[in-house]
Amino acid sequence: MNIVTEAVQLKWEEDCNIIVGQSHFIKTVEDIPEILISSVPGIEYGLAFNEASGPCLIRTEGNNDKLISEAVECASSVAAGHTFFLIIKNGYPINVLNQIKNCQEVVSVFAATANPLQVLVAETDQGRGIVGVVDGFSPKGVEKEEDKAERKKLLRTIGYKIG
Repeated sequence: MNIVTEAVQLKWEEDCNIIVGQSHFIKTVEDIPEILISSVPGIEYGLAFNEASGPCLIRTEGNNDKLISEAVECASSVAAGHTFFLIIKNGYPINVLNQIKNCQEVVSVFAATANPLQVLVAETDQGRGIVGVVDGFSPKGVEKEEDKAERKKLLRTIGYKIG
């Protein structure tokens, strides 16, 4: 059996985040939107799910046509069965990630990020699968005291810490 690997660069709208995961059932296409709209009022999203059996379609949901199109492009370029690509706007992964991971169909989450993202894909005679991701860039050093102060200030400025 031959195995080919490649890094697929994903693209989506600036100021949005993407969540990439694996799920075992088509029901995911309806359950994830329910999680989103009940967790973050006003969230905009596009979801694409690669069906892995039957007609093997890219299934979609969303309330923002551009984000749906971008999610479809991500799903199409990775082309791995039972994977989903969720692009969100007016919300952050921290607002929905635990609920998505607790969704009964979700097997795993590979990434939740606004950083540049490459998906590492392996291809066999049967199909394609995600073997990992490259999220953002490599570290450039260790934080210093002023970096720690800046991190703590940022978390309080954006409302994720008190005080």
